[in-house]
Amino acid sequence: MFAGARIILAEDSNVFTSMIGKRLKELFDIDVEICRSFEELQLSYDKSSDPITLAISNINLPGAENGEALEYLVDLSIPTIVFTGTFHEGMRDKLLAKDIVDYILKDNIFAVDLLAESICRFLTNHRHHVLIVDDSATARALLSSRLKRYNFRVSTAESGAKALEILKANRDIGLMVTDYNMPDIDGFELTRRIRASIGSHELRIIGVSSSSNRLLSARFLKAGGNDFMLRPFIDEEFYCRVNQNLDTLLQIQSMRKERAVA
Repeated sequence: MFAGARIILAEDSNVFTSMIGKRLKELFDIDVEICRSFEELQLSYDKSSDPITLAISNINLPGAENGEALEYLVDLSIPTIVFTGTFHEGMRDKLLAKDIVDYILKDNIFAVDLLAESICRFLTNHRHHVLIVDDSATARALLSSRLKRYNFRVSTAESGAKALEILKANRDIGLMVTDYNMPDIDGFELTRRIRASIGSHELRIIGVSSSSNRLLSARFLKAGGNDFMLRPFIDEEFYCRVNQNLDTLLQIQSMRKERAVA
């Protein structure tokens, strides 16, 4: 499935390099390039012209005790998942500011499985096409950058009317994230119009709003939406809700195919 994917693991723990390498080989048939020091990481990058698909990096490595390895990967625009045992709220903010793909904590026995799941999602997210609908250019850019960081294909629309045009021209869109308060067609009306021809088995819809009105979620869901989030929301919550809706979409589509065959 992932033939050609080049993954680098920057980690000095023999236990974790062994566990991660074995797990990724079992699940995805991927041979990970292991770098146990900053010098090895630099040599691994320099020795091959093949692009690095994804890097998994500890924050601190021998020769890079102050996070230089992560800075190196970020500066090279290499998508990176941080795998660390050192974590606090301030560090989280610094990590997300670097536009990393994800971070996984080494503080539980499921850490390697969580890492494998994050890797799998990154390597398969390009199959999903997501539409962002918001009349605010800043909001569109923020959500678009978040989704592209996770390797999704993204389209944007500045109005409800434009969103309907894009959906008509791109039937592969599986998820739409729409603002509620828009001048031409608000999120409720946009959802109702879409549901007249496109069901939840084809398109999942997440509504978002900065309003303090808690009843907006109920109204949106009754209009045909699948989920609703109040701004401001944090990256981890947003990505989780996106994943949950796309997982549900794939499950529904799989069941429909099985019934059709039966």
